[in-house]
Amino acid sequence: MSSGTGPALAHRSVASIRSAPILQEQAGSGTTPHTPPRTISNTYGSPATIRADDDFLIIQIGSRFVRAGFAGDNQPKAVLTCGPQDQRRAGDFRDWQPAGDVDLQSGNKDHELWRYDLREVDLGLVYDKLDRLLRDAFGRCLLIDSRPRRAGLVLDSGVPIPILSTVLDLLFKGFQTPMISLMSTASMSVVAAGIRSGLVVDMGWAETVVTSVYEYREVKCTRSVRGGRYLNDRLYELLQKLLTGKEEDDGARVISFAECEDIMCRLMWCRPPASKSPQAHKPAQRQSQQLDTVEEQDESEPEPEHSLQNSVASIPLRSINPPRTVEVSFDKLADVCDDTFFALSVAPTEFDDEDFPVHLLIYRHLLQLPMDVRAICMPRIVFTGGCSNILGIKGRIMEEVTSMVKRKGWANVSGKHVEESRNSQFSDRRASIARSVSSTATASDLGEEQESSRPSSIASQSDISDPIEAKVARHRPQISQMQGEFRTLHTLGPWAGASLVSQLKIPAMATVDRELWLQQGANGATRPNEIDVKAQQRQSMGAGGFIRGSGGHHTNWTLGAWGNV
Repeated sequence: MSSGTGPALAHRSVASIRSAPILQEQAGSGTTPHTPPRTISNTYGSPATIRADDDFLIIQIGSRFVRAGFAGDNQPKAVLTCGPQDQRRAGDFRDWQPAGDVDLQSGNKDHELWRYDLREVDLGLVYDKLDRLLRDAFGRCLLIDSRPRRAGLVLDSGVPIPILSTVLDLLFKGFQTPMISLMSTASMSVVAAGIRSGLVVDMGWAETVVTSVYEYREVKCTRSVRGGRYLNDRLYELLQKLLTGKEEDDGARVISFAECEDIMCRLMWCRPPASKSPQAHKPAQRQSQQLDTVEEQDESEPEPEHSLQNSVASIPLRSINPPRTVEVSFDKLADVCDDTFFALSVAPTEFDDEDFPVHLLIYRHLLQLPMDVRAICMPRIVFTGGCSNILGIKGRIMEEVTSMVKRKGWANVSGKHVEESRNSQFSDRRASIARSVSSTATASDLGEEQESSRPSSIASQSDISDPIEAKVARHRPQISQMQGEFRTLHTLGPWAGASLVSQLKIPAMATVDRELWLQQGANGATRPNEIDVKAQQRQSMGAGGFIRGSGGHHTNWTLGAWGNV
């Protein structure tokens, strides 16, 4: 006998008493009792389901680091790098080995994801490294499942097409991403600085890239190999000379790469320019025999900053066997920084096209820009990249560029005869200006005599002020636009700029659909001037978010700046 056929108990509610006949019928028919379906309004639903539909991933891939996070955040949730210790199989316990057994033979190549020189790059290994990093970032840091999500890819516009194809294949095939938006590193740095045009100096690991951006579009891009890798090699040579006493390299590393990089990040600094050095501001000696006034100073006060050049840093090294402590003067560290980024002892004509110092690279870049773009970019110089965090390097670069502009001007031609002709032109111009000023002064004196002869009761038309125009001018916003002056601005980085652009649902200029990529690959991309940009913007903008799945109906698509070799 089933339990549903008995009499109703006294403690049951009215709803259960009313539903007793229904339960009896279900029990008689042999079906299991079940709760009637309830409809819950979407107003009271969980916001997690809405967030899951609107998840937009921002991924920035550099030569060493991978940054990943959600659109709308101010910083990435995952910043991962790939080293030799991250390329081991499960069960490898070499991370817990003693300090004396550290692998010293791993160099720059083992800590990089890819290089611009594709002759030294294995694309299959790059695919596997990125696959491991992204899965680690999504599963451990972002805490998301394997459901397909739209993504924005932040890359340098100079990335080779094979590397770009490898990254897109990984996202489309390995993570089933329906649509990928390509964003330029320089443009996103400008967005993160709060401006629309500017000169972006990216002092990264592999290169130093100077890019001029005008209205969110890249105008010109120049590069130099003087970056973090170049600085790390010069610092390693200095430490090797201090440890072994010889400059030649026999192939075996003296200290590990990680320890040399840690020293570079902690102790590297750049000395101020000669115009701001303490020796340049010493007062001139008095011609008379009168004694100088001695300023009172507390002996407990710290020494001035310029004493940093004569101080010595004690660096404990743990990667060598046996461990030891080496003393390095800050003056030698500043020499390493000067030789890496400035190289003032070398004539400018002896540099290769890809080996210019940073200040000369910026000056030549501005020299080749159109006049209006140059005037807009000069007061909007943005520094980004890891090497831009070196103490004092931004001010030193700006001082060197300013001194070059004052000395050479904006003339493309230079030389001895050019300087002589320029000086003669300046002298003739000064003489003509002096003559014009003297003639103007004479004319103004005559005009004052004529005005004094007129009756004072007659007022000129310019003296009558309009009260309405004065009120409008008083309430009109004063917009001052700086042009032709050097000024640096702070940026939050390209990842933050891409996050802001995606959150504002601004359509990207280069979008790649998964279906079209799997069908055509990189060869299916057309040139940017063959794409109707306005039509793509109308199809991309909408209530669905930054980029909606196109369903494969875009027959023409482009890689943007990445497709131009």
